[in-house]
Amino acid sequence: MTGVPASAAGGPSGAKSATSAPGAPGASGAPGGPGAPSGPGDTRPVRGGKLGAAAVNQASLWNIANILTMVRLVLVPGFVVLMLMDGGYDPVWRAWAWAAFAVAMITDIFDGHLARTYNLVTDFGKIADPIADKAIMGSALICLSYLGDLPWWVTAVILGRELGITLLRFVVIRYGVIPASRGGKLKTLAQGTAVGMYVLVLEGPLATLRFW
Repeated sequence: MTGVPASAAGGPSGAKSATSAPGAPGASGAPGGPGAPSGPGDTRPVRGGKLGAAAVNQASLWNIANILTMVRLVLVPGFVVLMLMDGGYDPVWRAWAWAAFAVAMITDIFDGHLARTYNLVTDFGKIADPIADKAIMGSALICLSYLGDLPWWVTAVILGRELGITLLRFVVIRYGVIPASRGGKLKTLAQGTAVGMYVLVLEGPLATLRFW
């Protein structure tokens, strides 16, 4: 027997005192307790950090993507007025209506791209963007059918499909935004081009092309 104390030899007493030391990680009330970093290199999130990050990342309502969406909504009644001026068959007024329609379609391309690229997605944008899209396209189709330039069944088929997709988006909006596929983007481009050609007063080969 050398007389060495048990605490010095790493016995139970020494282990107990080491784990209950004031600065030891996991000790009650100590800096190394739950939720606190254990050292300079520790990267564990601090309690409440997720909520703080969400608040920082929340985009402002008055961002460029939402402004473009609101411009598109404002263009809808103006487009309808231009479309129906002087009975709806004046080439000049129809050209101005086409310009309003073209601006609306261009803003449709850019607002979604800007919102996704620069993290400007807001609850307002999620709801207003699809409404603005369907409003400008629906008003164009209804005006064309009203003027006799487009059969009503074509308008009914397109608007029925668009309404179904919009309702689907609203159903799943609480879980996230459904991004437009490449096929959907091509459909929008072809549809917008064709409807835009119908808005203009065209004759001959161009009138045949827009039909197909």
